[in-house]
Order: sequence, then structure tokens, then C-alpha cells
Amino acid sequence: MTTLNISLPDSMRSFIDEQIKQKGYSTASEYIRHLIRLEQEREEQKRLESLLLEGLDSGEPIEINEQWWENKQIELLQRLRP
Repeated sequence: MTTLNISLPDSMRSFIDEQIKQKGYSTASEYIRHLIRLEQEREEQKRLESLLLEGLDSGEPIEINEQWWENKQIELLQRLRP
């Protein structure tokens, strides 16, 4: 693990200390790591949404119904068989 030193105004440090008390974090580092993980998840979600939209915008539209799903399941199962 590496160390990162940051400078914060007193008001931000007070806010972090209050969050630690209220939410049960043991250290400021734990709280900051939690915030970074949340931001990483948010970025991953944005990337996924972008890829989904790209997929929706690609190719000709098709009608998806129960029969389509059954055919897709059969196709995928056949791909998995040796």
C-alpha cells in the first residue's frame, strides 16, 4: 500500500472527523478509501451505460419477444457445448 499526503482546510477535516464518528469508520484513510471506491463504481457505471447505448445505436433494430429469447438461449447453449 502506498501513502498519499493531502492538504485540507480545517472545515473539510472537521467534516471527515464527523463522518468517521457518525458512520463508524475507524480512520480518515478508511473513509477516504470508501469515497474513492464509490467514485470508481460511478465511473464503471457510466462506462457500462455508454457501452449499452452504443450497442443500442448499432445495427438494425430487431423485435425481441419470448421466441427471440428462447432462440438466443438455444444458440448460447450450443456455443458452450464442446
